[in-house]
Amino acid sequence: MNLQNFKTLDPNILYSMVNMALRDYGDNLEGFCATQNIDINELKEVLANAGYTYYEDINQFR
Repeated sequence: MNLQNFKTLDPNILYSMVNMALRDYGDNLEGFCATQNIDINELKEVLANAGYTYYEDINQFR
């Protein structure tokens, strides 16, 4: 999965892609962002602007 252009994706699709990767690969958000070479704060901001918040205890955006 290449999310280098995550800022241009529809945020609902991005939300789905990120949650699927977190679920399937067992990464935490920090590890996922490092693997994808994307800034964790920028990802959180894009998804927050769409109404999604990351919950570390369940390792998902909701």
